[in-house]
Amino acid sequence: MTKSHVVAAWAALYGTLALVWTATGRGFPFGSNDPAGGASLLRWLPADAGAPLFAVVLLGTAVAALSLPTTSPRGTARVALLAAGWSVVALLLLVVPDMRLLARAGYAPMLIVGAPFGWPPVDYADVFTWQVVNMAISVAGGLLLARALLAWQFRTAGACVSCGRGDGPEGGWASARSAARWGRWAAYTAAAIPVVYALTRFAWLAAVLLGVMELDPTVFDDDSVVWAGAGLGAFGCVGAVLTLGLVQRWGEVFPRWMVGLAGRRVPVKLATVPATVVAVFVTSASLGMFPSGAMTKLLGGDAWLVLPMLLWPLWGVALGAAALAYHLRRRGACHACGGAG
Repeated sequence: MTKSHVVAAWAALYGTLALVWTATGRGFPFGSNDPAGGASLLRWLPADAGAPLFAVVLLGTAVAALSLPTTSPRGTARVALLAAGWSVVALLLLVVPDMRLLARAGYAPMLIVGAPFGWPPVDYADVFTWQVVNMAISVAGGLLLARALLAWQFRTAGACVSCGRGDGPEGGWASARSAARWGRWAAYTAAAIPVVYALTRFAWLAAVLLGVMELDPTVFDDDSVVWAGAGLGAFGCVGAVLTLGLVQRWGEVFPRWMVGLAGRRVPVKLATVPATVVAVFVTSASLGMFPSGAMTKLLGGDAWLVLPMLLWPLWGVALGAAALAYHLRRRGACHACGGAG
């Protein structure tokens, strides 16, 4: 099964579910049906319009994905199809998800470690809601579509479908040497921003626990934001260290203390896939915060809590760029075309 067929199957199944939402008038997870969607870009979307819109876009994507292997337009038609395809990718990756998906990723280590001990005392149904599940499905489909669309873009441009290299010698920004230069700046930027954010969250948690500061429950929706922030802070610190691995030797070869793996080369996708997913989570979260008013709630006496979050769009872009640079630097010779550089 090709990448296009996988995308077509995903889009057809999800599109069929959207048809069920449309026919029954129930189940659509976003817009007016989302009580916690204050930071969602879809919060003004009526459910009776959102469900059929999802069905049309997804089923149309399924049909288009099936035709990708045999379609080779040129000129304006190719540009129009690429614009439509990447617009759907942007919708799936950046518009449908919101800050809750990033928050759940921050919760995950704490939930996994504490689950056997019954801590934290949360109802998992309240954490992984129907809305969050659909956001994760959307991101998974968006990434699959992006990979299939990129392969089609390469093929219709006369480049290698697997690596994107053309017939001539590789140079410019995509060369391994160039990627090593700009990728270093991207990685350092992507590592610094979450550390700054984490420091403010740890300081906030300490102030609340020590009684130095009283929590205002109107800051966000409830007082769990303090623990969510602490979880995201810890997640950010770990992520910052791993981000540095994109430009360090230990990010290419497992260090000696890793028993059983010491000296082996780190698989490229082991680094790029998580970095790409987090970059999507961060970028989508930042896009929803600004128009929702979540930022303005904290401006004033608690502005120091907001300032690092203003850098989240840069964090997402820098992390995505660092992951791309790591891929370009380490991909080596292509098994399909033999290209290297």
